[in-house]
Amino acid sequence: MPAEWERHEATWLGWPHNPTDWPGKIDTIRWVYGEIVRKIGRGEIVRILINSRKAEREARGFLGKAGADLSKVEFVVHPTNRGWTRDSGPIFVRRLKGKRSEKAIVHFHFNAWAKYPDWRKDRRVPETAASLLGKRLYDAECGGRKFVLEGGGIEVNGRGTLLTTEECYLHPSIQVRNPGVGREEFDETLKRYLGVTNVFWLCNGPVGDDTHGHIDDICRFVNASTLVLIREKNAKDVNYRPLEENWERIGDLRLEDGSKPEVVALPMPEPLYFDGERLPASYANFYISNSAVLVPTFNDPNDRIALGILGELFTDRPVVGIHCVDLVLGFGTLHCLTQQQPA
Repeated sequence: MPAEWERHEATWLGWPHNPTDWPGKIDTIRWVYGEIVRKIGRGEIVRILINSRKAEREARGFLGKAGADLSKVEFVVHPTNRGWTRDSGPIFVRRLKGKRSEKAIVHFHFNAWAKYPDWRKDRRVPETAASLLGKRLYDAECGGRKFVLEGGGIEVNGRGTLLTTEECYLHPSIQVRNPGVGREEFDETLKRYLGVTNVFWLCNGPVGDDTHGHIDDICRFVNASTLVLIREKNAKDVNYRPLEENWERIGDLRLEDGSKPEVVALPMPEPLYFDGERLPASYANFYISNSAVLVPTFNDPNDRIALGILGELFTDRPVVGIHCVDLVLGFGTLHCLTQQQPA
């Protein structure tokens, strides 16, 4: 699986339509999509999953008014349950074939984070993508059963190292994706289908994460040997202890060549709530497109600090903030919505 900062052919998105994801805010979210597409479309194709041609006409209206380049947008008619394409969309792998590279898609059998009953439309997205693009589709299996994984639950450096969390994939009773599958079987399955050579497990994610511990809210590679890891400095915050456990563990990480990575702290914003519920606001949920690194911002003093840290780490493309106070009401932001298709 290539790293996210490697050249893309396209970014996949799913047009927002499920009102339960953003109660009372669905049109506001569509304007946020306009800004996302406007930024990404400067450097690559944006492929948007859409429920119908009627919905496509509506989406074109939003995107056009937001200033997006519609010549860079391709709509793919495929009804979805939700728009979290990082988790349900096509996960691409690549291998060298002589002097050329060959791409394929791995089908990880999305099941709505083992939490919600409506996932059958989303599960078919990799099949649609493989058919549209003429790519081979590999059905991920473990022990003769379909193997479930979400794109937001893994982070790769494109050289052989993969990060994930125990909270998400090894918890014995909460949102269990693959009953009976232990750490060793999990590692071997990821090595088989994603071409990684070593898998490293962090502990927990921030409170409020609907996915129960996705790595893309916690720890991200910015290049093959450098990663950012979120840190809560307020010892009274409910996130302080769980996130400190990740810092205690990260010192044991060795990359595929045996070296230690550089680890840079990324701050957390002040707590955000909706209707009394803590939201998983995290600067780690950024997306690396060809033309820019899009970073979620939350009207918080730490927005500037997070943008500055990432701006120093990404020297080959601009780092741009995208207002995500409304977007995070759906329990995810920029990385959760996007899935890259490597060039």
